[in-house]
Amino acid sequence: MADQTMYTGTDFYCDIAIPDPGSLDVVREDDRVLAFHHTRPFWDVHIVAVPKRHIASLTTAGAADEADLRALLSAVQQIARDVEREHGAAAVLTNLGAYQDSKHLHVHVHSGARR
Repeated sequence: MADQTMYTGTDFYCDIAIPDPGSLDVVREDDRVLAFHHTRPFWDVHIVAVPKRHIASLTTAGAADEADLRALLSAVQQIARDVEREHGAAAVLTNLGAYQDSKHLHVHVHSGARR
């Protein structure tokens, strides 16, 4: 599994995750989206979904990103539905600005206690 603790770049998803999904615990993958169990989970269940095409963040996305955003939200909806059904609850979030460690749009789906 990919070890993010050694990574020092600014876009883990373009640099590590998307080029090598085989090193991850993948939940879902298609032409536009990759979703996997976080390499350093903050919650009991912690899944990250990213568009495969680089989009810096939710606030920088534009009209040209519409197909990727639709695919991402569809994947997040299905993953959240599955997590909610299995664990009784799910939360969905994305980080922006200084809160966004990796400068690539990514959405967290999580449930359970904070680790």
